[in-house]
Amino acid sequence: MARFTVRACSLYILTSFAFLAQASYIQYSTVTGYFLQDEDSTDPSSFDYTAVNFGLINRTYDSDRLNPHKQQLTQWQRFYHKVVDLNRQSPQTTQYKVLFLGRHGEGWHNAAESYYGTPAWNCYWAELDGNGTTTWADAHLTPNGIAQAEKAHDFWQFELDEQHIHPPDSYFVSPLTRTLQTANVTFSGLRLPRGSTPFQPLIKEFFRESISIHTCDRRSNRTYIHALFPDWPIERGFTEYDELWTGVTGETSSAQDVRSKTALDSVFSNHNTGFFVSVTSHSGEISSILRVLGHRAFSLSTGAVIPVLVKAETVLDRPRPSTTTQPWTVSPHCTAPPVTSISAGCVCASSATPVTTPLVPTSA
Repeated sequence: MARFTVRACSLYILTSFAFLAQASYIQYSTVTGYFLQDEDSTDPSSFDYTAVNFGLINRTYDSDRLNPHKQQLTQWQRFYHKVVDLNRQSPQTTQYKVLFLGRHGEGWHNAAESYYGTPAWNCYWAELDGNGTTTWADAHLTPNGIAQAEKAHDFWQFELDEQHIHPPDSYFVSPLTRTLQTANVTFSGLRLPRGSTPFQPLIKEFFRESISIHTCDRRSNRTYIHALFPDWPIERGFTEYDELWTGVTGETSSAQDVRSKTALDSVFSNHNTGFFVSVTSHSGEISSILRVLGHRAFSLSTGAVIPVLVKAETVLDRPRPSTTTQPWTVSPHCTAPPVTSISAGCVCASSATPVTTPLVPTSA
């Protein structure tokens, strides 16, 4: 019955969007009251999504009255019916989706930042490909990062078996290696209900991490990515080499938010993406997506997941809202290991040329 409803609603959405004007734009908002992560009282620093059913609040829905077997349904089953009902009752220009935003497991760049400390990492070490022992350019997962992805895998399987959660109808993943590996470990091999969408994520450029001068933000070339997961589709227009990372300038938050909205628009403009959507991405990019969605700031630890119920309204016959975007900026850093570093910037050695550093270099 649920699958029939999804097909019917998908056809409805396809018909609805056929007449939308090219000049229209999508306006996003978060529908609160369904997840603990929506509430200001929930502390992100201590929150464990696996201990609280992904954060889904135990409550009743007005859509429960439509199902005579509601007493036999789990919380996730009833919530899925609620999302289906929201789409059924919404105007032609409005749709609802649940985004499962997953951060990659710990990468070697995360481990290096912990080792050197964030200030020293930002002002010198992050601009290198590695330290001779560890490589963090387009970082791979550490053993701990793999374990975090395995934890997500096991929890998804538990939710599928015990809560009968509706699995994602579509999957998207950042092109950086650590996210590709995380998505693969998390979703490959899950025992999915019959009729579910197979796990075959679309590799999407604009769901990548905030683009800074750090080498961990530079993606590998298309040939490498395809060889790593040859069965995964790569979005049209994906270039062979990374044309966004320069190693000189970094993306501002406002510029990233424009990029994130472009990625979301492509997801919400495609009726085939369904109601439950998985996006495997990064801390900075997920923060940007949450800003675009009007969600409260909610930082994720490596390997964690946050679901968000999103309302997307296509606005017609009105001017597109103006957007203020700050240009990319040159990031302060040293050209040799710093003498010391503080939260305000780097103190470069006398032998190192500071690059637009806000502090005067001292002697080594």
